[in-house]
Amino acid sequence: MTAPGEIESAVADAHRRGWGLVLATTARLTRDLDLAEECVQEAYAAALVGWARDGVPKQPIAWLTTTAKRRAMDAVRRERVLRSKLPLLLEPDEMTDEELLEPVEEEAVDVVPDERLRLIFLCCHPALAEDAQLALTLRLVCGVSTSDIARMFLVSEPTMAARMTRAKKKISTARIPYRVPAAAELPDRLRSVLAVIHLLFTTGHTAPSGASLLRTDLADQSLRLARMLGELMPDEREVSGLLALLLVTDARRATRVDATGRLLRLEEQDRSQWDRSAIAEAHELIVAGLRGGRPGRYILQAAIASLYAEAPAYDQTDWPQIVTLYDELLTVWPSPVVALNRVVAVSMVAGPAQALFELEELEKDGRLDRYQYLPAIKADLLERSGRGDEAAIAYRRALDLTSNEAERAFLAERLARLDQE
Repeated sequence: MTAPGEIESAVADAHRRGWGLVLATTARLTRDLDLAEECVQEAYAAALVGWARDGVPKQPIAWLTTTAKRRAMDAVRRERVLRSKLPLLLEPDEMTDEELLEPVEEEAVDVVPDERLRLIFLCCHPALAEDAQLALTLRLVCGVSTSDIARMFLVSEPTMAARMTRAKKKISTARIPYRVPAAAELPDRLRSVLAVIHLLFTTGHTAPSGASLLRTDLADQSLRLARMLGELMPDEREVSGLLALLLVTDARRATRVDATGRLLRLEEQDRSQWDRSAIAEAHELIVAGLRGGRPGRYILQAAIASLYAEAPAYDQTDWPQIVTLYDELLTVWPSPVVALNRVVAVSMVAGPAQALFELEELEKDGRLDRYQYLPAIKADLLERSGRGDEAAIAYRRALDLTSNEAERAFLAERLARLDQE
C-alpha cells in the first residue's frame, strides 16, 4: 500500500498539471460548468481513496478524466430521468455516450483544437464583466485558488468568491450555452483571453502565496497556451506581443532565486545564465510588432522587458528609453500598476526624490492600497534617500500584505538590515 503522504503528493501534482484539462474535457460533455466542476472535484476526491488502495496509476490525468466523465454521465442520466419523470427503460450499461450527451461540433474543435484554450474562450463570454471572465477562467480552467485570484485583483477573498458565484449563476440563468465561439467570434474575446494567459503567467512567475517564489507549472502552461494562440491567430500583433513578453520575462527563470530559494534582485542575477534563445525569439516578435503600426499593451510591455534583458549589465540599462516606453504604455493601458512600475524607472533617471513624489500621488489614488509592491517600492526609495525610519515602516506594511514566503524573507532581510543600522 502506498503511503498516505505519497498519495496526497501525487494528487496535488495531478491537480497542478491536469485540473484544467480534466475540467475542459468534462465540461465539453456536460455543457454545464457547475456540473463539470463538481464532477472533477469528486474525481480528485476519489483519487485519494482509489490510489491509496490500488496505487497511483501510470497515467493519473487519464484516470481522473475517465472518472470525472463517468460521474458526469451518471449526473446527466439522473437529470434526464428527473426531467422526463419516466421510468428508466434501459439499463445504464446499455445507454451510450451519444444517447446521453450531444456530440461536439467538429467545426468548433477545428477552430480551437486544444481543450484548455477552448474552455478559456468559452469562459471569456462577452455577457460577463471582464473581471468576472478573468477570475472565473483562472479558477475553473487554470486551477488558481480563489485566495490567490483575490490577491491579483486586490480584493478580499470573500469578495472574489462572491464575484465568481455571480458569474456562474449568470451563465446558468442567462442560459449561456457551452459552445466554442466560431472563428468570426474569436477576436471579440481575444482581449480577455490574452489577459487570462498573462495573469496565469504572472501567477507562475511570482506565486501570490506559498513557499516558493515560482510556480513553474503555471508559467509553462501559460507559455504553451500563448504559443497555441499564436498558431491559431498568427496575424494578431498583440498575440505575438504576449508571447514575446512571456518569453523574455521567463528567460530569467533560473536566476531569480539562489540555491537556497532566496530571492535575487535584478542587479544580483547572473545574466550569463539567462535563456538567450528565448530573448532572441522575443526580440524578433517585438521588432515585427513595432513595425505593424501603433503598438498595443503587450508589445510595449515586451519591449520594456527586452530592454532589461538585453542590457549588458544592470547599470547599463537604458532607463530613459524605459521611461519613454512606460509613458506610451500608459496611454494605451492607463493602469495604476503600470504607473507604479514606471516609478522604479523614474528613480533611475531622476533620482529617488522625484520617484517618491510620483509614488505618493499614486498612494492618494487608493486603488493600490492592497498591493504589496507599492510599500515595498516606497521602502526601497526611502532607504535610498537616507530615510531609514520611514523605510522600516513601509517594509512592515509590505510584509503585512505579502503571502509568498520567498518575498517575505526578502522583505524581512531588508527590514532587519535597517534595524541594525
